Amino acid sequence: MARQGLDPLDGRMLRLLRERPREGLLEVARRLGVARGTLQARLDRLTASGVVTGYGPDVDVAALGHVVQAFTTFEVDQPAREAIAARLRAVPQIIEAHIVTGPGDIWCRIAGTSNQHVQQVIDHVLAVPGVRRSTTVIALSAVVPHRVQPLVDEVAGLPPGPDVRE
Repeated sequence: MARQGLDPLDGRMLRLLRERPREGLLEVARRLGVARGTLQARLDRLTASGVVTGYGPDVDVAALGHVVQAFTTFEVDQPAREAIAARLRAVPQIIEAHIVTGPGDIWCRIAGTSNQHVQQVIDHVLAVPGVRRSTTVIALSAVVPHRVQPLVDEVAGLPPGPDVRE
């Protein structure tokens, strides 16, 4: 279960870890003016509570050759939703998927090498039993890339810091 709040030290720790992901915990603790054990205990607690979810490098899908990003909503038969979700997880180009309210049922972010490649991914999903139709928009540019640090800063009661990409 996720923690309901962060204190300012938690927020500063998370900000620094995002700004300097390759820096060792001893150096991060020194910069924050706390003992390494204190920092490790806080990081362990945030990880165990589900606030911190990963430590891997951020990857730019465009640098991998997937320069087209599309947002597609699929309308699906409700009883088939779980089976469809399992099939979506098997498609590498679907980099995010959510069950949503509104005119569609499942919203997906798709990364493709071209518009035609995105169309192939959509056609593949449309062939899944229970998927009825899709609506797609192509992203032209990101004005606010995926990020969480401004929210972390607000929850922790910190002044806004640098806008670090998630």
